[in-house]
Amino acid sequence: MGFSITAYLLLAISGAGLFYTRSDQRLDQRLRRPSWLRSVHFTTGILMVLLVLLLLSIGIIGTLGEFGHLGHSLHLPAGLFVVVVTLVSAWSATRINPERPWARTLHLSLNAVLLFAFVAVTASGWSVVQKYL
Repeated sequence: MGFSITAYLLLAISGAGLFYTRSDQRLDQRLRRPSWLRSVHFTTGILMVLLVLLLLSIGIIGTLGEFGHLGHSLHLPAGLFVVVVTLVSAWSATRINPERPWARTLHLSLNAVLLFAFVAVTASGWSVVQKYL
């Protein structure tokens, strides 16, 4: 989970850099976008999606192996919500271009929701981890 949150924070930082160096936002030509920034943002995003899916599979397999069924706490719906928001955010990122301004708005909005979803899944996961220990 820590790696996913770290990836989220790196995405927030690199995303802010992408946002503030957009060509239509630049008031001063001194704010040039580094050529590597977009690829780092995309690569980190792909990594976060893979980490979230890995956490989902570990959680499902571990819970089924330990308890035989799912749904012991709010952690499952919180985790599924994180997965859905992450996947839709990743999809919306692939749609961002000047002809689709809604995609950037959707992507940024979902990432704000994802922050609170990560908090919820972390808080609910604490009780789940205590059951295993």
